[in-house]
Amino acid sequence: MAQEPINLFEYEEIAKSRLEQGHYDFIAGGATDEITIRRTRAVFDSIMMRPRMMVDISKRDVSTTVLGQKIDLPVMMDPAGNHGAAHEDAELATARAAGTAGTVMVVSSHAARTMEDVAGAATGPLWFQQYLFRDRGLTLEMAARAEEAGYTALCLTLDAKVSPKRERNIRNNYVGPVSPNYAQLDLVTHSWQFAADMPAGPNDIRDPASTWEDLDWLAANIRLPVVVKGIMTGEDGKYSADHGAKGVIVSNHGGRYLDTTLATIEVLPEVVKAVGGNAEVYMDGGIRRGTDIFKALALGARSVLIGRPLFWGLAVDGEAGVVSMLEILKSELDATMGMCGRTTIESIDMDCLATVSPLLALFPAAPEFR
Repeated sequence: MAQEPINLFEYEEIAKSRLEQGHYDFIAGGATDEITIRRTRAVFDSIMMRPRMMVDISKRDVSTTVLGQKIDLPVMMDPAGNHGAAHEDAELATARAAGTAGTVMVVSSHAARTMEDVAGAATGPLWFQQYLFRDRGLTLEMAARAEEAGYTALCLTLDAKVSPKRERNIRNNYVGPVSPNYAQLDLVTHSWQFAADMPAGPNDIRDPASTWEDLDWLAANIRLPVVVKGIMTGEDGKYSADHGAKGVIVSNHGGRYLDTTLATIEVLPEVVKAVGGNAEVYMDGGIRRGTDIFKALALGARSVLIGRPLFWGLAVDGEAGVVSMLEILKSELDATMGMCGRTTIESIDMDCLATVSPLLALFPAAPEFR
């Protein structure tokens, strides 16, 4: 490598030059016109910082806890399927990187390695991601495997009942491999082509009829705490906590399912308020800078998660690339905290943010707009 990347955007540029076009488009792309992806960056950039002076910032701590587990930085790894698209060691490399960084990896059920193999490689805490299946026995079986393998929470994805239209995948005729986590399935009676942009068929394993009562059922029938992913409204945040979720991930699936949604950071305060402390609230979607992390924490997130950047780190330098990328985010967050006069994650608050220029107050609106 001629020059080491110094930010996550540079990681993506290098990764793009190394990945097969189909793999890159699958990772980077979104649903239909990809408006949500582009808009998310603009929303983050529109939130301004308010630095504070003459505060003792000689000792700063970026660690926090999630579900009682201490992590060294408030950045977890999102459940993103098939890390093998970016590196031959796939999720094994990512899990080792998470342990080195001191954070949680949420392992996708669509991983390129079995949940047991990933657990065997991990040196840090793991959560496992899955879905509510039509076959409730399969739902409980997968959760039991995760618990037996040492995972400490179950992440239930709620926003994938309907197959999205991802036009990059359609043009590339892209269909990812079936994860070995589903190797036991009879594909005659159970099907779900990973990354295939086609309507769900009668044998699709996802349950389109699931309701909040099914979350009650799952929480009551497994011993792992349940974290739900895909929440974009205060109402659904409250329902999640009321029906047994211990954690709520504010997520629009990276703009990969429904396009033209709000950015996750826009709805985060609404969800935090509605949950009312009855569950921990996390957020993913577009995190690329330490300032992005800071803004999400200031608006109420306990931690953020990153997805696409994991692939960029893997493509650039495998396990070491992911570790380096996380170190960049940690360093940027630490510097941001110092400049804003904040020394702990708990001390980060909205006093450090602004979204409307104070100059607007100096220019009264024209009479016709009053």
